[in-house]
Amino acid sequence: MRKRSIAAGLLLGGAALVSVAATSSDNERYFEIAKNLDIFATLFKEVNTYYVDEVPPAKLVKTGIDAMLKSLDPYTNYIPEDDIEDFRTLTTGQYGGIGAVVVKRGGKTVVQAAYEGYPAQKAGLLPGDEIMTINGVNVDKKNNSDISKLLKGQANSQVKLMVTRYGQDAPVEINITRDKIQVENVPYYGMLSNDIGYFQLSGFTVDAGKEVRMALTKLKEQGAKKIVFDIRDNPGGLLNESVNISNLFVDKGLDIVSTKGKVTEWNKTYKALDVPFDTQIPVVIITSNRSASASEIVSGVLQDYDRAVVVGERTFGKGLVQATRPLSYNSQLKVTTAKYYIPSGRCIQEIDYAHRADDGTLGKVPDSLRTAFKTQAGRTVYDGGGVAPDVEVMDREIADITRVLLQKSYLFDFATRYRAEHPTIAPAKQFKLSDADYQKFQDFLKGKDISYSTDAEKAINDLTKKVKAEKHYDDVKVELEAMRRKVSTNKSNDLVRFKPEIKDLLEQEIVSRYYFQKGQIEATFDDDPNILMAMSVLNDPNRYAALLRPNGRAASATKGAGTVK
Repeated sequence: MRKRSIAAGLLLGGAALVSVAATSSDNERYFEIAKNLDIFATLFKEVNTYYVDEVPPAKLVKTGIDAMLKSLDPYTNYIPEDDIEDFRTLTTGQYGGIGAVVVKRGGKTVVQAAYEGYPAQKAGLLPGDEIMTINGVNVDKKNNSDISKLLKGQANSQVKLMVTRYGQDAPVEINITRDKIQVENVPYYGMLSNDIGYFQLSGFTVDAGKEVRMALTKLKEQGAKKIVFDIRDNPGGLLNESVNISNLFVDKGLDIVSTKGKVTEWNKTYKALDVPFDTQIPVVIITSNRSASASEIVSGVLQDYDRAVVVGERTFGKGLVQATRPLSYNSQLKVTTAKYYIPSGRCIQEIDYAHRADDGTLGKVPDSLRTAFKTQAGRTVYDGGGVAPDVEVMDREIADITRVLLQKSYLFDFATRYRAEHPTIAPAKQFKLSDADYQKFQDFLKGKDISYSTDAEKAINDLTKKVKAEKHYDDVKVELEAMRRKVSTNKSNDLVRFKPEIKDLLEQEIVSRYYFQKGQIEATFDDDPNILMAMSVLNDPNRYAALLRPNGRAASATKGAGTVK
């Protein structure tokens, strides 16, 4: 009786989604579902009753659910009631809080950033401040999640922080009135030159399309006749916002994206429903290998309609659509329901989660199985591997010494000290660190751990192990030691050798203390190879037009800070 009632409940629940014929195979499938649910329930009961240690029921079930969903794809997730607020923040960009990023670092609770115009910044909280207590609660042993919950709360409620600050002996008390925090989808827009406007899109939460339209309007008012649209590292978000943003650049009535899944009633083609903002203004869209999902819809749509030149890296390759389904006890399921297809007909999903190898591993779509499609103008594009740029500019790889300075937060800590010692600096686009200041940074590093192993050192160590294993070490010992000394000598000079790279990042960190996120973005304009390439393409109308014609795609650009060709 129990199995029959469970199966009947599942059939009734599914009736609202899809109508199925009561065939023998259907009955067998629902019996299998009911059978395995019954097994799971009785197994859980036995474990809960007889396991040697106390088992927290909610934790055990969540572990089982997470493991089950993980076998499907990374985007199908269970959201318990306790995590609903965090999920809403991701989809709406709104939460009640103070507008700051706070992280645990080396056992300390440190303010990483205070956003301009939000309660924390208005109350005087500074990056680099170490939080000791929140409303009287000591945070030494609290993790990031605990601290986030202490800082968040209803708008207009109060939170009192006690912080220590560089340059001040006594702790500082800061009282902050929480407010509704709306994370901006467009954190920056401004002019790169007299006629080239630039804006950055970091998310696709509610009203992203309105924010982009507003940014474009302001840029045109400032004289923009060409646009650089930066969508790097944008993980995506709401599908309808990707449609709204694409619609700004393409004609009303055109197809934007189609979704196709198991529930055929949910399959839909989304069209451009509104009058576009501008279908003629030249656009370069910059992508990275972390531009995903909704970002790929926008960049793919503009590429398929030959509406923009895509510059940068091949995008992530996520062509899947998720929907949220309500579960009991205020929990939810975020489940992959469909794949999406952009106007050329291609799906850019790179990994096939539905077909795993016998060992459970996943494979990318091989080049031999990728299908060619055509843009509106006849350019060849491919499915199964993200959106390929028309002009490839590889993100530059930073030196080992620079990576250590970032990982150990030495750039961050020096910027905290610099801000305390310098009340003002030049505007973000003009600020440059002097050689004397860079020497102070080198002095600041004395006595600090900046040890690391270079690739060359690792190669020498591997070679040493190999020749020792083969009994040839004595034959090459002198040469190996000479190479080791040479590499070590070069490494000791890395702070000087990679000074331009380190200095650029240090300037960006310092600028952020005075001009916040917007200033930090502006500080990159003069040496960002992607932005420089985008400007180069826009400043050459013949090249821009050629790239949008068949066979016009450019060769790859070189890595690093050198000239981008």
